[in-house]
Amino acid sequence: MRILPPLRPRPQRRVSRRLPAAALAGLLLATGSLGACSDDDGPERVVDAFLAGWRGGDLHQVGFRNPAGQRIPATEVTEEIKQLSGDLAKTPPALSREGAAKITEDSATATVRVDWTLPGDTHWTYPSELRLTRGDQDDWQIIWEPKIVQPQLTSGDQLALRWLTAPRGAITDAAGEPIVRPRPVVVVGVQPDQVTDVPDLVRKLDAAFRAIRPRIEPPIDLSDLPDRLKEAKPNAFVDVVSLRREAYLQIKPRIYDLPGTKFREEQRELAPTREFARALLGSVDPVQADDMAAEPGVYELGDMVGHGGLQGRYEKQLRGTAGTSVIIMSRRPDGSVSPTGTEVFRQEPRPGTPVKTTLDVPTQNAADAALRGTSRRSALVALRISDGAVLAAANSGTAENLAFTARVPPGSTFKMVSALGLLDAGAVTLDTPVDCPRRFTVDGRSFKNSDNFALGTVPFRTDFAASCNTAFAKLAPRLGPDGLANAGRSLGLEGDWRLGVDVFTGTVSTGGSATERAAAAFGQGTTVVSPLAMAAATAAVARGQWQQPKLVLEPSPGDPAPPGPQLKPGSVEPLRTMMREVVTAGTGTALRDVPGGPVSGKTGTAEYDNDPAHTHAWFVGWQGDVAFAVFVEQGGSSTATAVPIAERFLRGLAAR
Repeated sequence: MRILPPLRPRPQRRVSRRLPAAALAGLLLATGSLGACSDDDGPERVVDAFLAGWRGGDLHQVGFRNPAGQRIPATEVTEEIKQLSGDLAKTPPALSREGAAKITEDSATATVRVDWTLPGDTHWTYPSELRLTRGDQDDWQIIWEPKIVQPQLTSGDQLALRWLTAPRGAITDAAGEPIVRPRPVVVVGVQPDQVTDVPDLVRKLDAAFRAIRPRIEPPIDLSDLPDRLKEAKPNAFVDVVSLRREAYLQIKPRIYDLPGTKFREEQRELAPTREFARALLGSVDPVQADDMAAEPGVYELGDMVGHGGLQGRYEKQLRGTAGTSVIIMSRRPDGSVSPTGTEVFRQEPRPGTPVKTTLDVPTQNAADAALRGTSRRSALVALRISDGAVLAAANSGTAENLAFTARVPPGSTFKMVSALGLLDAGAVTLDTPVDCPRRFTVDGRSFKNSDNFALGTVPFRTDFAASCNTAFAKLAPRLGPDGLANAGRSLGLEGDWRLGVDVFTGTVSTGGSATERAAAAFGQGTTVVSPLAMAAATAAVARGQWQQPKLVLEPSPGDPAPPGPQLKPGSVEPLRTMMREVVTAGTGTALRDVPGGPVSGKTGTAEYDNDPAHTHAWFVGWQGDVAFAVFVEQGGSSTATAVPIAERFLRGLAAR
């Protein structure tokens, strides 16, 4: 650093007349020293003008000299401040003078406070010293030095911002273990100038990707790969797909030696398996332009962002707060810049806070495996009967969390609710004879049974086990206008639940015409539910009282809905008996021999439009302390689709 040489003593001015000694003493008392000046004439005015000009980008009102005493144009100083500020140039700092300048003859120093606002509303504040000199015209000028901008800067330097990503908070299972954590992936890519036959490469990659098990849904689309290879630089790495390492190893022998293929190993935030509670958890992906536009200053390119599910809903909590580093870069002779190794400011990132859930990894794996290979959109949700903890929420063929948010008719699974209402009303007992004709007409509308079966007059328990629609349509008047809705509400339907995620708790038909009430008695009409709502209702029957399900434990989603009323033993015990008989002698007999203990439940086939051939498939039930619901959209017969899924799930639970 060049040192300013001593300045010549300033010539003393002539005084036209002598001041009396008393007057001179009074002047000294008033000013404090002969070297002091008023703010209007002193260096403070120049310092303040400099600070205003620095922030405003216009320094033409300030005079400058270099340390050697030579004048410098204000425009040159303005440009150098911009260059020195580097990444911070677009947001000039707040600047203030700290007290009066210290004057020694024709030199002065002033301390200023520099306050930069960095991303995330972080403030970097430090003092900087200005040196000034008084010219021949009695005017104060600033001695320009790069260290005014920041004390460690020299000519050719510039400040650079570095984004310090915060460690992402984990979504944990009921044991407190992270569900999503860094796991190895292999990025499959292609280098264009090494490909000998593009169509052949695409064909072989496609065949290999389709051979991965479990199958990747939707299939990897390679239709644009030829165009991407044409547009890329010859030696570029054209990203094709990122595969979990275990999936890559399945097909490595088929793709590793293909001309042009390249591979890059990385770590990604992933769940235990590709399908693990995917719709519920959401995903963590590289930041997109719309993420950055939605929250300016929060993300930088390369950040990872939660999308959908719990990752999206709790993004702010999980992502934490990014830190900031300011370093000094130095300009090379060729115009490029490189780090000097000097860090002048650092704000450490604050890690994200975990989100604790009730999910149980073995149960979720069993649920995902049960849906694997299902061609229809489907869902399976399981919860613990004793405390309402959601153990699993699996969805297949959709990014939507159907398990929680579907709004679909429950079909004959709702006979569980109708039967409870009828038993509460004293309208039936287990052995009350109830006719089950092939068809039953109400006000001109004909109701029928699946496959047009008829049982004749049989005990009510037999109607329930065989899932006789016409029997329930005949019994509908005995429920009264509100009996079905009241029974549903006693099982938690239509409630205000707080789980920490969106959930549909159902809408139960009430009142209405005779035909509406007949249809609603076996789960048609205007009644709609979600699988979670039906699983919770099933758990209430098994427990004897409804309790709100719970999923997110921390942070607390708020006070849960109060428990439902104790179900009448004279009603709920016969209902449990009938639900067990569905498995032992009714429509769910495929579950009689599953390991793990007795299974109770109810099948359901639900029409969803005016075509009786268009039906959803259901099964709700429990085994031990686990209640569950299976839903298959457009699944047809429940015994053909929903019941086999339930069987795979229960066998998976037993094998864990």
